[in-house]
Amino acid sequence: MDWNAHIETNDKVLAGKPVIKGTRLSVEHIIDLLASGWDEKQVLENYPRLTKENLQAIFAYIRECLKDGLMYNEPVKSV
Repeated sequence: MDWNAHIETNDKVLAGKPVIKGTRLSVEHIIDLLASGWDEKQVLENYPRLTKENLQAIFAYIRECLKDGLMYNEPVKSV
């Protein structure tokens, strides 16, 4: 899955947060919905401009961020 085909950042849209291309729906917002218990069907029904591929792209984007270490906190130093 090439998430770049579905997700973009633009400083003029939501202060540069990653969004689904052509929308103002942030990756963060969609992940918040899923983390709150929404399932794929609910997300797609409530946001008809989204596609299943958009949701897959969100997960591919997050996977890449994790792999690149962009989401890690600094390690806790033991005393």
